[in-house]
Amino acid sequence: MTNNFFHDCPPASLFKQFAAMLYDSLLIFAVLFLATAIALIFNRGEAIESSPLFSLYLLSILFSFYAWFWHRSGQTLGMRAWKIRIVSELGGNPGWGSSYLRLVFALVSILCLGVGYFWRLFKPYTWHDKLSQTSIIDVSSLERTKK
Repeated sequence: MTNNFFHDCPPASLFKQFAAMLYDSLLIFAVLFLATAIALIFNRGEAIESSPLFSLYLLSILFSFYAWFWHRSGQTLGMRAWKIRIVSELGGNPGWGSSYLRLVFALVSILCLGVGYFWRLFKPYTWHDKLSQTSIIDVSSLERTKK
């Protein structure tokens, strides 16, 4: 699908974006729990000390989770529930590179006390939308036109 298909869709509200993130956090918690269990197996059941390598491992799992969903369908499960999706400015679902870039910039948005997210209150995009050339749109109007 190209952006032409979504050109009439408005940007998703910040409320819907946060709601989808909350929904996804439940699934992410389970995924990170499983990833930790796998790491424990390789650590012979011993406790895993906090280390940069383990943190990088969990971060890579988290990034891969989002990038896979966004690249494959443009939506995570939370985004699907709230009828929002991510689209690339180039058309269609974002590529792997855009997805990973968006995640890095989303971390920057959070580290700046969330200013990058709350930017959405004043503009139709967040910092990480702009910097990764993606946008989150509300597709609920598309479902009404299908009926």
